[in-house]
Amino acid sequence: MIFIKLDKDAGIVTVTPSTPLNEKDFKRLADEVDPYIEKEGKLNGLIIQIESFPGWEDFAGLLSHLKFVREHHTKIEKVAAVSDGKIVSIMPRIVDHFVNAKVKYFPYESLDEAISWVKST
Repeated sequence: MIFIKLDKDAGIVTVTPSTPLNEKDFKRLADEVDPYIEKEGKLNGLIIQIESFPGWEDFAGLLSHLKFVREHHTKIEKVAAVSDGKIVSIMPRIVDHFVNAKVKYFPYESLDEAISWVKST
């Protein structure tokens, strides 16, 4: 399950997973952000806040995650990964080759810094 908070004024969505990710999580996320993107043309930022990456519930969850990235990566300006997990800390170096968004890692206690970075031009 993920908690999704869309700040329509700033054009930023914050996602906080609490359990392994599944297909329904990415459907809910798309249902939340797609109308905003359709109206505004893009999201200014996506903030992923997790202490450590919970993984995926099953293969369908992984595929849904990849599908969401493929369908949205050109419509999101910046992605901030806020976590103390080892996997998440190397994510920006890996995904930078596959997505158009600027991606940056922040330690878990640096949420305010991540928000400021996403809001900056």
